[in-house]
Amino acid sequence: MDPNTTSRRTFLGLVGGGALAAGLAACGSSGPSSTPGSTTGAGGGTGSGATYWFLTGQPQQGIREAQVKRFNDANPNTKIKTTEFQNDAFKQKIKTAIGAGQGPTLIWGWGGGGLKAYVEAGQVEDLTDWFNQQTELKNSIFPSAFTAATVNGKLYAVPGETVTPIVLFYDKRAFEKIGAQPPQSWGDIMDLVPKFNDKGIAPFSLGGQSRWTNMMWLEFLFDRIGGSEVFQNIYDGKKDGWSDPSALKALEEMQKLIKANGFVKGFSSITADSNADQALLYTGKAAMMLHGAWTYGNMKASGGDFVTGGHLGYMNFPPVDGGKGDPTDTVGNPGQYMSISSKASQADKDTAKKFIANNTLDDATVDAWVKSGNIPVVKSAKDKLSSITDKNDNAWLNFVYDTAANAKNFAQSWDQALSPTQAETLLDNIAKLFQLSISPQQFATNMNAVIGQ
Repeated sequence: MDPNTTSRRTFLGLVGGGALAAGLAACGSSGPSSTPGSTTGAGGGTGSGATYWFLTGQPQQGIREAQVKRFNDANPNTKIKTTEFQNDAFKQKIKTAIGAGQGPTLIWGWGGGGLKAYVEAGQVEDLTDWFNQQTELKNSIFPSAFTAATVNGKLYAVPGETVTPIVLFYDKRAFEKIGAQPPQSWGDIMDLVPKFNDKGIAPFSLGGQSRWTNMMWLEFLFDRIGGSEVFQNIYDGKKDGWSDPSALKALEEMQKLIKANGFVKGFSSITADSNADQALLYTGKAAMMLHGAWTYGNMKASGGDFVTGGHLGYMNFPPVDGGKGDPTDTVGNPGQYMSISSKASQADKDTAKKFIANNTLDDATVDAWVKSGNIPVVKSAKDKLSSITDKNDNAWLNFVYDTAANAKNFAQSWDQALSPTQAETLLDNIAKLFQLSISPQQFATNMNAVIGQ
């Protein structure tokens, strides 16, 4: 997804409503709350007390506000001042302010490429040694969440908030119609394509006009065929990383599926923002869909009895025959992240560290995330899922938890992991790859040209 739009990226911080049903019903396409950014204290600058900027939009906004209130009540002499922004305004303001040395003490973000840029400019603290001393907090977080917080082997952000993996959804009714089981391998997927097409059911729904939806397919194929190191080499700036034999194999397999009519006709003109891709699945026009976990709520709210009637199935992406990747790996949004400005005073840095250690993943916060229909990035979330009484919601949240907790590697979505320049080139070339207007080798050549930019 384009870094300057909000459809899926917004979900990192802006999914949901105030109650479980609303939280589950929210999808990643609606963007931030329309409420204007509100200021509850002075933001920016250095030496005037610790400051924290974050996003508006419920229930996330309320959970963050409660964290700060608990901290301020317990620490009246070192209170944190907050400023709240809508999503797009935040992205513009935070980058400018940090570049000018006037950013907040606490920097909320998405990790990945944005964090790497801060590190390279010397704008955020190295938290490695300090965090290693926070044994209880460190051990409570899903290990897979740390990848997007790490640059050159050092930790520059602490994972927090929620996890959102990409999931292979399927319609159980469609599989009953062809007398088949859900795919257990890439070979099964290819075998299922003609069977569904013969029954007049599109094998896969896809909102291809949105481009980032196509990207999810490549993220899994790269991992399942070559393992997590294939994209890691690209992220690290390794020359010609996109030409790795496993990468080229993944690109070839992708085009094989497209040429076999694996996707709904006209997929390149369907948008994810309209939720039309989800509707194709729950109305029985498509058998499967690879999409973010945030789509569960909309399918439950808009899909009649698709979810409540037990017709929705879901699974992690299957392995590729002969592939090197670990089938427990997943991709998507492994968490949100908090960094500390290197320009802040030592007193304010100490306040920020105390807040991160005591209030960002405390029991009250974990409980609030679960009640809002989300899985926080901590192992203790599992114990709270028994409070979810709806059997479908309970099963779904347990699946999301298990996927995130058991992943050997939880890869951050490529367009978040890469710089804005690389991300836009990637999305443009993915669209061309799916339209069969460029070959796998041309794709690799075009992407190699922007590695490190």
